[in-house]
Amino acid sequence: MSASRYTYLGPAGTFTEAALRTLPEAATRELTPMVSVPAALDAVRAGEAAAALVPIENSVEGGVTTTLDELASGEPLMIYREVLLPIAFALLVRPGTALSDVKTVTGHPVAQPQVRKWLADQLPEAVWESAASNADGARLVQEGRYDGAFAGEFAAATYGLTPLVTDIHDAQNAATRFVLVGRPARPAAPTGADKTSVVLWLAEDHPGALLELLQEYAVRGVNMMRIESRPTGEGIGRYCFSVDCEGHIADRRVADVLMGLKRVCRDVRFLGSYPRADEVTATVRPTMTDSAFTEASDWLARCLDGRG
Repeated sequence: MSASRYTYLGPAGTFTEAALRTLPEAATRELTPMVSVPAALDAVRAGEAAAALVPIENSVEGGVTTTLDELASGEPLMIYREVLLPIAFALLVRPGTALSDVKTVTGHPVAQPQVRKWLADQLPEAVWESAASNADGARLVQEGRYDGAFAGEFAAATYGLTPLVTDIHDAQNAATRFVLVGRPARPAAPTGADKTSVVLWLAEDHPGALLELLQEYAVRGVNMMRIESRPTGEGIGRYCFSVDCEGHIADRRVADVLMGLKRVCRDVRFLGSYPRADEVTATVRPTMTDSAFTEASDWLARCLDGRG
């Protein structure tokens, strides 16, 4: 395995690269852009890279389905940390291009909903076509295939383009969440501000099946931060669920949730416990603390010994 190499969704100049460069260890790694999320993750699976940074969630559009599906299938991988990056777009054009000259625009599909209102107001006649990434859209503009690309302003210098308009966003405080993914290993120690991610497959489809999953979290006081359904490919109506919750697998309440899910689900894929990027500490009810679980376990042991 190349311990010094990290891959990311490329090409150079993507928001993913910008997010990766916020990690202190990125300064000492070889950062290799890949053509797609699957390619970035497959390099990790093949031992060609130690880790990959990929987008997983956007505050406007929700989950990045390619990443969710890749983590739910194939050889297991694990999330080790996350990065939150504020997102604002620039309209990048070839030097000398005026706004009235822009008839065709491009960008990553996730970018379109974030600039849709701006496009309708400023370029109502422009035709949108999606690119593999925002930076790839900038490359296509450089090659003359489109008039403008929505990308990070920082990508302009890489592709010899001009930021014609900057700070474009329909939603205030838009952000994208990225995850650093590696091969499975022991999770890092809990920090007190952690997140745990899993993928769940229902044992059978029946009334209340999803409620049973939710109750595993609710009865133990574990806050579910995100849940998304994704088709399994096994037929219409067959779904798995990608879930994030507060807490760490080393926390007794979270461990108890995971054991409960393992009992009621057809399959559970553990995607990791890792520090929250926002560093928000979970609020834990007194009855759900580790000490409360320990006291209950000790009481049960005394009962079994006839000392209850």
